Amino acid sequence: MKRGFDNEKYIQKQTEEILKRIAKFDNKLYLEFGGKLVDDYHAARVLPGFDVNAKVKLLHTLREKAEVIFTINAGDIERKKMRADFGITYDLDVLRLIDRLRAWEIDVNSVVITQYTGQPSADIFHKRLERRGIKTYIHTLIKGYPTDMEMIVSENGYGANSYIQTQKPLVIVTGPGPGSGKLATCLSQLYHEHKRGARAGYAKFETFPIWNLPLKHPVNLAYEAATADLKDVNMIDPFHFDAYGTTTVNYNRDIEMFPVIRNILARITENDYHYESPTDMGVNMAGYGITDDAVIKEAGRQEIIRRYYKVWCDYKQGLVDIGVAQRVDMLMKELNLRPEDREVVTPALTKAEKDSAQAMAMKLEDGSMVTGKASSLMNAPSSLVLNSIKVLSGIADEIHLVSPIALEPILELKEKVLGNKDSMLNLEEILIALSISAATNPTAQMAMTKLASLKDCEAHSSAMLNQADEGVLRTLGVNLTCEPQYPSKDLYFI
Repeated sequence: MKRGFDNEKYIQKQTEEILKRIAKFDNKLYLEFGGKLVDDYHAARVLPGFDVNAKVKLLHTLREKAEVIFTINAGDIERKKMRADFGITYDLDVLRLIDRLRAWEIDVNSVVITQYTGQPSADIFHKRLERRGIKTYIHTLIKGYPTDMEMIVSENGYGANSYIQTQKPLVIVTGPGPGSGKLATCLSQLYHEHKRGARAGYAKFETFPIWNLPLKHPVNLAYEAATADLKDVNMIDPFHFDAYGTTTVNYNRDIEMFPVIRNILARITENDYHYESPTDMGVNMAGYGITDDAVIKEAGRQEIIRRYYKVWCDYKQGLVDIGVAQRVDMLMKELNLRPEDREVVTPALTKAEKDSAQAMAMKLEDGSMVTGKASSLMNAPSSLVLNSIKVLSGIADEIHLVSPIALEPILELKEKVLGNKDSMLNLEEILIALSISAATNPTAQMAMTKLASLKDCEAHSSAMLNQADEGVLRTLGVNLTCEPQYPSKDLYFI
């Protein structure tokens, strides 16, 4: 993959800007983290060269100055809202993120359960956290939010929330996804800080949209595609233009909420808030890390096609409404994109039609195209991965990496003991069998070493995959898309 982004330069400039903000507010800044704190694969795909963990690495360099507060919406806990890219619920993702930050030696202050109205699942999560030694706070709904300023900025509004004791000058407020209550928690803390005589400030760590790229730049449009379910739309920031005569890009929710936030900040800080626009509030230096605009434009276009496939698969499974899919369709048309502009699509569909079976295609790092199909022995992802590592290892196609004799007991176990109707081996089972073979087979051992080379490769399936196979491909770092079709007429599909 060609690189179009300088990650080191980005971290340097972002760090410098954060330190400037801390100094501006007398050494106390609440920084709302939009997007993903760790594992930001969207950013890595549209900004080739961006490190998926750039943000957490930045915080690692600031760890002596920083601590983290996690927020999670009680309603999301009750609904068991899922983080689609990892296939886990938001509450489990909070636990995962805490573990990740601790591994990076970054202090986690506490977890705040927001918009609490007595949800039983939130109560269980609260107890679970506290019994594991995690400080946990409850924030309830504020009557009249966000329009009744007298109520919001009062002892019965933000004042009714518990004050979270923090020690360090930089307090990161983040959550597992949108609607977690990050902004409200920041503003609540500002209220308490100013009541205590501390001149604390607020800012927002953003990556997308990139304010100093054109409104219709493919990278910014890819952000719209990624947030189609939230109805996010990029817009020229009118407040910034009125204040400075400069055109910058922001998105509708931040622009719509800015007058409210500015009013709240003015009341809390007695007009000592420094912001004339939502762009002013953001700390976003990603645009300065771009080194090759042509590369990132193409990366943005390819991401929109990936999102097109993702949203139509979600629609097929009843996860989104037709309007969400149609919004991504409009973005495809705006850039004159077709599904087949994704190189792996046509080979996968051609293979499926030729062999009358579910098939997949993958483009390897050297540009070669590999295909695989479902058979009575293994499914399409298993076949594709085995074929791909054979090509990468220079192993002839007719050579078996895993002996059929070794696979027969597994098939018998699935079919006769576990009673599985579908006895085809899935990708995880094939990889386990491969690892066992590698203990005595040097050829299998050599092929196994090539699994790491599948990272960032593009793949497409002629039908949707189940959660297990999707999860393994995700772990391998493969960028997967699927046709919005079920692999069979069976209704049970997970």
